[in-house]
Order: sequence, then C-alpha cells, then structure tokens
Amino acid sequence: MRIGVDLGGTKIEGVVLGDDGSILARHRESTPRGDYDAIVAAVAGVVGRLEASAGRRCPVGIGMPGSLSPSTGLVRNSNTIELNGMPLDRDLERVLERTLRFENDANCFALSEAVDGAAAGATGVFGVILGTGTGVGFVLARQIVRGRNAVAGEWGHNPLPWPRSDELPGPACYCGRRGCLETWLNGAGLTRAYAAAGGDELPADQIAARITAGEVTAQAALSRYADRLARGLATVINVVDPDVIVLGGGLSNIVELIDHTTRLLPTYVFSDRIETRVLRARYGDSSGVRGAAWLWPLASG
Repeated sequence: MRIGVDLGGTKIEGVVLGDDGSILARHRESTPRGDYDAIVAAVAGVVGRLEASAGRRCPVGIGMPGSLSPSTGLVRNSNTIELNGMPLDRDLERVLERTLRFENDANCFALSEAVDGAAAGATGVFGVILGTGTGVGFVLARQIVRGRNAVAGEWGHNPLPWPRSDELPGPACYCGRRGCLETWLNGAGLTRAYAAAGGDELPADQIAARITAGEVTAQAALSRYADRLARGLATVINVVDPDVIVLGGGLSNIVELIDHTTRLLPTYVFSDRIETRVLRARYGDSSGVRGAAWLWPLASG
C-alpha cells in the first residue's frame, strides 16, 4: 500500500492505493487559504486519517502545483501562491517524520495514466491537462522526465505554432508573454474561440454543452480550438514522438475533441504516417492523486 496526496488550490485529496491499483481509502478537505503553516498541517492531517484507515504506516507521494527548484529547493511556479518560496518538502518531512516524494501535479497525472491508465503498456506517454490552465507531464518507461531545469512539462508556455495573422500577437499570459499555448487551450481559450465564431462570451462548460448539442457556432469554435491543439501537439510529436498522448481536465470531456484533433495532426506533423494515439484519461480527476501514490512503485510499497 501507498498513499497519494493531491495538493490543489481548493482541495486536498488523498487516497490509499493498493498494489493492484485499487483505492482502499479516500479523504478530501478544503485547502486553507492564505496560511502556509495551515496547509502543511492539513496535508499531514490527511495522511494521518488515511493511515488510520490503512492500519499501517505507508510511503507517501505528494503531487502539487508548481515544482521544487533544483537550485534552491523551494517551491516555484505554483498557482497556490502560499507555497511559493517555501521549503514544502522539508517541512512536511519534518512533520510526518519520514522521507516523502514530491512531484508536479501534471507529472502525477501522466504517471498515473502511464502505469495503469489509458496509456498502460506504452513506453512514451505525454499527458496534457486542459482546464482552467494547462498542465503537462512526460513519462518514459514509467519514469517521469523532469529535465535538467525541472521544466520539462512547461509546454503551455511555448508559443502557439504556425500562428495565423488573426492570432498575433496572441492573448496576454500571466507569465508576462503573449500567445502562449496555455492562453489558447485553457477554458478561456475556448471562450475566445466561441466569441470569434460569432457567439457570446460563455464559460467553457456551457460551450461544451452546445458542442454536444450540435450548435453551429459551437462546432466552429471546436474546429478553431482543435486546430490549435493539433498544432501544439504536433510540435511534441516532432520533438519527442510519444506513443500515446493522454488528454485530461474538463475540456477533455468534449467527446468530439479527440477525433477532431487526431484528424488534423497529419497537417502539421513532419512524417508520412502518424501512429501516435490520442486518448482520454482513464481516471479523470483521480489521475493526479493516483499518480502521487505511484511515485512509490510496487517494489517500494
């Protein structure tokens, strides 16, 4: 058995995962706001409750927004701003009195889907979360690829490839640049695509419902969105050529998205054939917490 904790901006979720991948216990609670020490205590409390359910001390993996800087050991790039600049790993290891494993939440998502999810059995797995923001993880032979600077998953802060004239300079991104893939492919990006097609500025979930209902304007927005996604994914295939691309997050629930995107990939990938599979995540919102648990592989549990 192993414990996985998904530390998010609004909730902390933890599970006890069995060796067969089954969830033996689960606990969720709200993430404290504006108080770093309270967040540390809340995570420790979740672990304590799960271990009480398990009846034993377990190895613990923690998925979090952002990452630990290789140079300082402090959290950086987290949209849970209370974590930035803090030694989260050292503080939690002190409270829980053991070695823990920490990883970016998108990397946990990709690991989960690579181990026993939609991409089980594949060697190279590129996981993309499409939601309020975008998150990416790359897994090779069940090992997370972090890169020398631990920024291997920052695909969303590359510019949109092959931009059209009406896509320049692109929307402003919180990183300070314009035209980042994240600005085109998050929920707000779908909202902009719908407005550009002649619709009102609606939230992404309402547009998704209209796509499913077959509304012409919504279908046009989907075509724009899928084309941008295909361009972004084509650069991934051209560089690392994964076996499987797994889509997660709220926008991945648009049934037509994968078919639209897959049909468009040959337009942009530099190859005479494309065998890369684009799949929807098997575990959905639970992939992150499952991947955190799988930071401790079977031999470690």
